[in-house]
Amino acid sequence: MASEEEIVAAEIVENGTSAEPESAETEPIEAVVPVTPANLGIELPEDHDEAIEVLTDAVATARSAADRYLDDLQRLAADYENYRKRVQRDREEVVERSTQRLIESLLPVLDSFDQAFAHEAQTSGEEKLLAGVRGTFHQLMDVLGKEGLEMVPGAGERFDPTVHEAVSGGGDGELIVAQELRRGYTLKDRVIRPALVAVAAQEDAEDDT
Repeated sequence: MASEEEIVAAEIVENGTSAEPESAETEPIEAVVPVTPANLGIELPEDHDEAIEVLTDAVATARSAADRYLDDLQRLAADYENYRKRVQRDREEVVERSTQRLIESLLPVLDSFDQAFAHEAQTSGEEKLLAGVRGTFHQLMDVLGKEGLEMVPGAGERFDPTVHEAVSGGGDGELIVAQELRRGYTLKDRVIRPALVAVAAQEDAEDDT
């Protein structure tokens, strides 16, 4: 059975042009150059069989080149997609690092709020002032919370060395946080500052209560 290349070659030899599908309605095309072996730069021998063989080789060569071009285009498309993803990932990392630096610079401000809350108001004026400070603090935490900032659980929680840093206390057995000395924070589940705490054995803490 003749291959597809040989069929195409035979049609070119017999018709002098490449075969085109018939259409019920065709639109006139101006300056159409017929596709002939001469226009393709192919010199055909006079012998019919030899001409078919030459054209078959030419078709096979053209298809091989087309396959190589397709492979190159597919590799180029894959490289571009990888590049696009890498640029997007790098952009996100830059934004995350910038956000973390900004929030870390605000931690001393949050510590100042905690120090203010540690003092009890002595007058009604101080109570109003402290209430305004609390409102400002909660607004700030709402904004930072949207960026992924969360407080590390403090007093009464089980001691967790991944988020707590014990600076005093101790005991045998399971430890809990007896006192929070400085609040800790996580940003998108990453610890950006552990909480400074005093710890105690759970039994000792229960006896104190």
